[in-house]
Amino acid sequence: MIASANETDFDDWILSAFAETGPFTMLFVLLRVEGIRIDLLRSAYLHVVGDELRWPDMVHLFGGAGVDWSGVVFFRAGREGLVDDPQAKARLSSLVRKLHEDRLLIRDGEFFNSAGLRLAVEEIKPH
Repeated sequence: MIASANETDFDDWILSAFAETGPFTMLFVLLRVEGIRIDLLRSAYLHVVGDELRWPDMVHLFGGAGVDWSGVVFFRAGREGLVDDPQAKARLSSLVRKLHEDRLLIRDGEFFNSAGLRLAVEEIKPH
């Protein structure tokens, strides 16, 4: 099923983010979420230059990754809005390294399931 405009939490977030900052560079990491396990699958960045982007567009883009994903986390590349490609690549690489070390950093981003609905990560404390 393809959602129309503003049918997902992602659509609400992307519209709000663009209204707040104007054009910006978005980093994202595709994830496999299984129970309490989160695996990092693929990552990329995208320059958001208008407010037309919607969840079906992202799902189409993710299809090119060639992986079975069930979640995605988005981060802005920086407060300055758009960043150039070398800067976006460097920030994405740094983000992925940090996520490999600590999955709880997902809480600092915008985390969605494959239907574009918001998810949350909570720390599991040992008993």
